[in-house]
Amino acid sequence: MTDQTSLHPADQALHRLLTGNRRFSAQQSIHPNQTLDRRLEIARAQKPLAMLLGCVDSRVPLEIIFDCGLGDLFVIRTAGQVIDRAVVGSLEFGVAELHIPLLVVLGHARCGAVIATIEAMDHNLEPEADIQALVDAIRPAVAIAETQPGDRIANSVRVNIELVIERLLSSPVLSNAIEKGNLKIVGAHYALETGVVEVYASSTS
Repeated sequence: MTDQTSLHPADQALHRLLTGNRRFSAQQSIHPNQTLDRRLEIARAQKPLAMLLGCVDSRVPLEIIFDCGLGDLFVIRTAGQVIDRAVVGSLEFGVAELHIPLLVVLGHARCGAVIATIEAMDHNLEPEADIQALVDAIRPAVAIAETQPGDRIANSVRVNIELVIERLLSSPVLSNAIEKGNLKIVGAHYALETGVVEVYASSTS
């Protein structure tokens, strides 16, 4: 068995997240760090173990599916994990100011934002107001997925995660932290039925 203390902080954090997720998926959650003592402990300062960029979907509450508690996760959620300057700036803050070693970009099965993008492209629809911005951001992933064999929605979700990570790497703060060994970015997928998170992409240089 691997001694977790010998691992890089990002790998320790990822191990803790996945261990918590396995508890959750097996209906064995222990709900850590949700006590009064924990609330008082972190009242003056925070030191999250990981940043999570996930979807707004109500079926994917990040602290719950990773069986984490107060102060454990630095969470940003947007439809389809779409990023803008505010999102990137928030992640840069997590790295530069809080020194968080791990960023997980988490997509999920049957993502509504991805499905809406596919429908808009198939039927030449123009979504209302700023929903168009979401479709425009996810459109490149759908276009790539169309050329791949297999389930179109699942492929689009996977490619979207990969493209989000690629865009994040254009941030000097994030890319420099990776080069220095201070940050690891991984892509992961959440299965709605099983509750299991699978990691399948990494930015480690």
